[in-house]
Amino acid sequence: VGASLIVGGVDLTGPQLYSVHPHGSYSRLPFTALGSGQGEALAVLEDRFQPNMTLEAAQGLLVEAITAGILGDLGSGGNVDACVITKTGAKLLRTLSSPTEPVKRSGRYHFVPGTTAVLTQTVKPLTLELVEETVQAMEVE
Repeated sequence: VGASLIVGGVDLTGPQLYSVHPHGSYSRLPFTALGSGQGEALAVLEDRFQPNMTLEAAQGLLVEAITAGILGDLGSGGNVDACVITKTGAKLLRTLSSPTEPVKRSGRYHFVPGTTAVLTQTVKPLTLELVEETVQAMEVE
């Protein structure tokens, strides 16, 4: 199991943005995106990002990028949310945009556990053999 993260904040040298990959490496980037709509969002960011954008311009670009991700993959959700991080704090902005209409369900579906019958079940235990194990110390500066 792995997890990807986008970590942002402000320190003494200014704003920082990092993408942390599931295997542990990280990249410092001027912008990034994660998730199922990542490709579409990155296409917008790569085309329109400019250093030193105003807050309003950056929020507009954010709405465009996330909207592209939502429309490119309808499983990505339907609202554009943001978190603005400054030297003085952070502010969560909910529902800056809602580019898609919520789907109206035609009925209420509720299935109690056991509704779907299990026709067959096969459990095969694994027999594994350790062929070789080596341990190396990590290099530390």
